Amino acid sequence: MQTSSPDAQLSNKDRPAMSRLVALLFAVCSGLAVANIYYAQPLLDSIAQEFSLSPSSIGIVITVTQICYALGLFLLVPLGDLLNRRKLIIIQMLFSVLALILVGTSQSSSLLFTGMAVVGLLAVITQTLVAFAAHLAAPSERGRIVGLVTSGIVIGILLARTVAGTLNDWLGWRSVYLFSASLTLLGIVALYLVLPKQQSPQVKQSYTQLLGSVLQLYRELRVLRVRGVLAMLIFTAFSILWTSMVLPLSSPPLSLSHTVIGAFGLAGAAGALAAARAGKLADRGLGQKTTGVALVILLLSWLPIGYVHHSLWFLILGVILLDLAVQAVHVTNQSLIYEVRPEAQSRLTAAYMIFYSIGSAIGSIVSTQVYAWAGWTAVCWLGAGVSAAALVFWMIDRYMHRNLDR
Repeated sequence: MQTSSPDAQLSNKDRPAMSRLVALLFAVCSGLAVANIYYAQPLLDSIAQEFSLSPSSIGIVITVTQICYALGLFLLVPLGDLLNRRKLIIIQMLFSVLALILVGTSQSSSLLFTGMAVVGLLAVITQTLVAFAAHLAAPSERGRIVGLVTSGIVIGILLARTVAGTLNDWLGWRSVYLFSASLTLLGIVALYLVLPKQQSPQVKQSYTQLLGSVLQLYRELRVLRVRGVLAMLIFTAFSILWTSMVLPLSSPPLSLSHTVIGAFGLAGAAGALAAARAGKLADRGLGQKTTGVALVILLLSWLPIGYVHHSLWFLILGVILLDLAVQAVHVTNQSLIYEVRPEAQSRLTAAYMIFYSIGSAIGSIVSTQVYAWAGWTAVCWLGAGVSAAALVFWMIDRYMHRNLDR
């Protein structure tokens, strides 16, 4: 049994509306945090050259960061249900600043890898912020708030490559991490002034029991299992596009520069912003319909993407549609799972985002291998196949459990 606290009692219909300014601050800080694990992708050549590392060795930077991010999802995010979220967020962000400074000033590869590991581990602050925003929002506006904050995350992911590439050209790769450390420090000050001084959640569990309860949520909540599988599939499709897209764009006959390739993130950001309305639709009880429409759009997006060699405008259209669809499903997923266990939002976030990490990893690994084997057309067929699988899975689940869904 959970013991109600004054803070927990605010999860009823009388909770005051969360201001748009505060929600935007959550979105910005979430985007800054998640961008830290994507900055390295366009910087690998510069880092390898400075530390005299081989191309195969420098790839460890990405691997270490992603592995530690996955560990952070399971080990750190659930703490939001056990500890004071305000203190937890601020302390983790302070350590993140130190880790970013370590990366930006590292004089050896061992210090670089250590700093990147800590950066990856603490990048999960973004998920703690999402859970906290969902907790602070009134039930009637939770979907809208989650949609807004999640838009910040997706935009942070998409623009990280553009920002890193631009700063690298101007000031060198180290400036990227020092710049991020400065922005994170400003975010800490803003959150310290804005976040409510809530009491610690009254969860009567040890840390070990808390982690065990994450696994228990999978067994107890069908909506978590279903939405987790959908997350895995849509982010596999997302990663298939964004991991392999640089290959045809940088090769003849297109031969685009990395700066131009990075600019495609702006198109993806436009799609992510357009999908923020999905949270409002979920608040109105239209989560299932929103999911179905978005999954159809996701499948159709691969048609223009496949015509990249005919015109870049086809790719831009496909990127907007794909990111709109992925974001819409992602926001709807979170809105639906948060409403079933308001007292366990941090653990629900951890349990759900583990599927996200699995999907992202699968898409990254498979897409590059398929491109090397059969080219861009095969990559598009792969993405369309994964998207179709997501749509079929949703339709089957919807048919089998129609009376249980909204």
